[in-house]
Amino acid sequence: MYEYICFDLDGTLTQSEYGVTGAVEYALNKMGIEEPDKNKLLRFIGPPLYVSFDEYYGLKGDNLEKAIKYFRSMYDTKGYMESPLYDGIEDVLGKIKAAGRHILIVTSKPIGMANKVAANTGLDKYIEKIIGPDGEMKDAGKANLLKNALRYAGCPDKSRMIMIGDRLYDIEGANEVGVDSIGVLYGYGSKDELTKAGATYLAARPIDILDHIQ
Repeated sequence: MYEYICFDLDGTLTQSEYGVTGAVEYALNKMGIEEPDKNKLLRFIGPPLYVSFDEYYGLKGDNLEKAIKYFRSMYDTKGYMESPLYDGIEDVLGKIKAAGRHILIVTSKPIGMANKVAANTGLDKYIEKIIGPDGEMKDAGKANLLKNALRYAGCPDKSRMIMIGDRLYDIEGANEVGVDSIGVLYGYGSKDELTKAGATYLAARPIDILDHIQ
């Protein structure tokens, strides 16, 4: 039985595309970049910002820092409120909490922003701990964040922790630290992406998560 249930935030608990893509578009425009294909902005949901701005638009050094600053100026004041919960998520979280499990959010989103999203959506009623990068954390990859989750949990038997997410970063991070994973198919990743990454289980709907953790 899994005791520590770790959820990714964007694309797993919240439909974050509205606030995230709006903030990305704002940041790119401030950097003199126009992206005509709005669907490409969805690629920013999942990986850390410094990875996405670099990989997709070649922003490095000072330009990379500026882009991230522009993104956060928009997201931190307005965008975070445009992240509704997926239908059925509250029911799933309520059942997990009622069963006495520990619910954690493990996200690459900066901890301050993640806390604001949790408060705005009501997730904070269910979550025991949010684990995300602070200003001092240089590597916000899921493997490092999951290591922090294991430390928070007192380094339990890894077979008692599971990571739930919608992108390959969640699954690969779980595999790297040695915990099981559930790839959710209702988020922003594909079945092919999650299968190739090595997800232990797949869940087509939020309610299907319960089948794999009980």
